[in-house]
Amino acid sequence: MIRLFFLTIALLFTLPTFAQTEPPANAEAVANFKKFYNAGQPDSLFKRFSTEMKTALPIDQFKATTLQLKSQLGNLQKAEFIKTEGPLSIYKAAFDKGTFLLNVALNDQKQYTGLLLKPYEAIAPAVAAQSSALDASLAETPYNLKTLAGNISGSLVMPKNATGKIPVVLIIAGSGPTDRDGNSPKLGLAANDYLLLANELGKNGIASVRYDKRLIGKSTSTTKESELKFDDMIEDALGLINQLNDDQHYSKIIVAGHSEGSLVGMLASQDAPVNGFISLAGAGEQADKILTEQMKSQPKFIADGFKAVLDSLRKGKLTPNVDPGLYAVARPSIQNYLMTWCRFDPAREIKKLKIPVLIVQGTTDLQVTVANAEKLKKAKSDAQLLIIPNMNHVLKDAPADPAQNKATYTNPNLPLKPELVKAVVDFVGKVK
Repeated sequence: MIRLFFLTIALLFTLPTFAQTEPPANAEAVANFKKFYNAGQPDSLFKRFSTEMKTALPIDQFKATTLQLKSQLGNLQKAEFIKTEGPLSIYKAAFDKGTFLLNVALNDQKQYTGLLLKPYEAIAPAVAAQSSALDASLAETPYNLKTLAGNISGSLVMPKNATGKIPVVLIIAGSGPTDRDGNSPKLGLAANDYLLLANELGKNGIASVRYDKRLIGKSTSTTKESELKFDDMIEDALGLINQLNDDQHYSKIIVAGHSEGSLVGMLASQDAPVNGFISLAGAGEQADKILTEQMKSQPKFIADGFKAVLDSLRKGKLTPNVDPGLYAVARPSIQNYLMTWCRFDPAREIKKLKIPVLIVQGTTDLQVTVANAEKLKKAKSDAQLLIIPNMNHVLKDAPADPAQNKATYTNPNLPLKPELVKAVVDFVGKVK
């Protein structure tokens, strides 16, 4: 069925991408789609639908949708194969009046089980961490943690003139395939927010370690995507904390978790040698509640399908077959991660911390609301709460307007909000 919509939830995890070969059956299916769509013959396409698809999208509804789409977009000029992702083959579809992603799914009889159009956005390249991006007074060196599953690769930033022991901040990245700098080519992120934070900390005499999460960037692991659990993220963070604690260069350890990394950080800090914890744009509710809320902006079939998956996960059951339209957010290989992530309630977990806590939230964050920070503060009454006007999810100055706000996601040279930097530096200085 042809559905045009935006997905607001980023891919949770993506394995390294390798060159892929276009499945012959899918190539034929796309060629048929182009031929019959351009000829204005939706009936011929409908004949190639699976029984389930015909039931879900009757011929009258499909004809009306297809003809309306053709009047809006014009003919399909070219469909360029990009990759396969589970049951989907993904194409860059160039119409007369716009370019979209065309996702095609087939059954064993080569019948269509899914036709999905999504807006196509050119993805900005990730901005690599480079010493030249740091202040001249700082030195950056590789920092690695050997684990049973592989190697966590990171970067240590130190003031060159440091004498004696100095504080160190462990920076934990947010959700999705986000690297140590806060960038992701798959998500269109090139904000450099973690690199910029490391730079500001270093200029104030504070060391920092930031790292690529398991399966991301230069971090290697024998763990498969289908085996990945939220607990793995906690384990990696805890390993880094313990390694920093064994190093005599540091006077104290502060954990700073951003977005999903806030929950990872607070869990890793509960019984670890940590002196303070900072939540940057961290959620105040369980993941399933936040994801369900985000799904309200999606078409009903997506929201209902995702709810069904979540209901099964709450019972400890995976859903092996999902609608192709849900594949980005609930494909079988990430359901185990979703299930283990949704077990944790941030408001309940932050209560367990017996160390100083700083909660920071921006008012123009499009992904996490101020209400989430207030829930964390209510749960941890002695925490310091800082609400920063006009700070968005990548910790930069941004208006509420979505388009202008998202433009900062691909501006690596835009500085962090000064209020954020001052608050973090002051907090680190006061922690004992």
